[in-house]
Amino acid sequence: MISTSPVEAWEAAYHQLQLQFDPAKFETWVREARFLRFEDGVFVIGVKSEIARDMLQKRLHRNMVRAVSDAWGQPAKLRFELDRQAAPSKGGTSAEQDLSSLPLFQLLAEQAASNPPQPDSSRAFDARMTPPAQPPLPESSLNTRFTFDRYMVGGANRMAYEAMRAVAEAPGRNYNPVFLWGGVGVGKTHLMHAVGHVCHAAGKRVLYVSGEAFTNDVVSAVRNRTTAMLRDKYRSVDVLLMDDVQFIAGKEATQEEFFHTFESLHGMGKQIVIVSDRPPRELTQLEERLRSRFEGGLLVDIAPLELETRMAIVQMWMDEHKLRLSAPVVTRLAQFARHSVRELEGAFNRIILHSRASHHPITVEVVDRVLNRIDAPRPSRSLTAAEVLKATSVVFGVSVEDLVGKKRTAKVSEARQIAMLVLRELTDLSLVQIGEALGGRQHSTVISGVKRAEKSCKAEAGLRALYDEVRGMLVG
Repeated sequence: MISTSPVEAWEAAYHQLQLQFDPAKFETWVREARFLRFEDGVFVIGVKSEIARDMLQKRLHRNMVRAVSDAWGQPAKLRFELDRQAAPSKGGTSAEQDLSSLPLFQLLAEQAASNPPQPDSSRAFDARMTPPAQPPLPESSLNTRFTFDRYMVGGANRMAYEAMRAVAEAPGRNYNPVFLWGGVGVGKTHLMHAVGHVCHAAGKRVLYVSGEAFTNDVVSAVRNRTTAMLRDKYRSVDVLLMDDVQFIAGKEATQEEFFHTFESLHGMGKQIVIVSDRPPRELTQLEERLRSRFEGGLLVDIAPLELETRMAIVQMWMDEHKLRLSAPVVTRLAQFARHSVRELEGAFNRIILHSRASHHPITVEVVDRVLNRIDAPRPSRSLTAAEVLKATSVVFGVSVEDLVGKKRTAKVSEARQIAMLVLRELTDLSLVQIGEALGGRQHSTVISGVKRAEKSCKAEAGLRALYDEVRGMLVG
């Protein structure tokens, strides 16, 4: 039994269509549509013009029927009629009335009145891309700790650092857009905030937003019918910093809004910096037109930092906290967090807390005890990639040739990912070196494989047991 009334079904479908359609399409064809009556099992929807009626009845009919049927809970039939109460006033031709009554054409007419065409045809593009009025932005959400002065540069992040410095010095001119990607805790967000600080100090309007926050803004704007305010907010900035862009993948309305925001800012020469945990080609749920625009800019990746860079970061924190630690302690701390600076900072903070609470000197043994590392077995000597691959081969029952080859059965892929994880944890090999050891794979593939192995080991007890068995064969 259907408990939803036709009126309620239409209202729910109306809001769903607002999320599904791109803003221009919704504003032009659906915005003024309203429920008139439910007659002989048919939803009768009123529209303002014959053009709108024909468009909804012929071109968009399937989308409309699907939305109403989903909201109503059963197959629905729709018929579109001219809404006489909303019919245009007399005067002018019927075609002119039909067009001028539509929101999109009203908007275009207002823009034309406020921005008359320039006599110089070479200025036509600039006239179209005139930025909107600048609304007040909220207080900057940039992290005061994330500056270039506090960013330690090493081999893994030097290219990213140099690129972002160049962007900060000449936003919109050197590299635009910039797409920065890498694993968790390698310093992507730090560099993005550093660019924001420099540009803000130079008087630029800077807006930092995460993919999740942007999505929430779009949803809120659609719900409250404040899309114009949303566009003013994002399209009036000089520098847009979008973090975790992978979050908008698969969200059609959000991607549509971001695409037009991107086009508007890029067309006006405004700087766009985008951060993700994966390169554009691996964001398969992101629209192709967005991926192609990201790939048309500067792509820079950051690999996990080398031991020496991590040690330099620990030394910087020691200076800031006026703390003295011996070289072996600094080395042990840096060895603890191989993948993430956030993990390293957490370990460092625990050591500081222990030092202040116990009033005892910090030694390597104390570090091991505080960080719960004594019970974690480590190899007594340096392992080779060949040894790790051999142990993985024995435990999983696959050949080393399959591990380093192109075979992609579920069993081989699972074993290969575990090998990547063990190589990352028990050796000092870089991502590039691990990729080479596994048949010349890209370091981005290694990052992805390590993440999948970690996630699978947490979720599957059987795989965790195999992982522990591989480690047990290698540590002494």
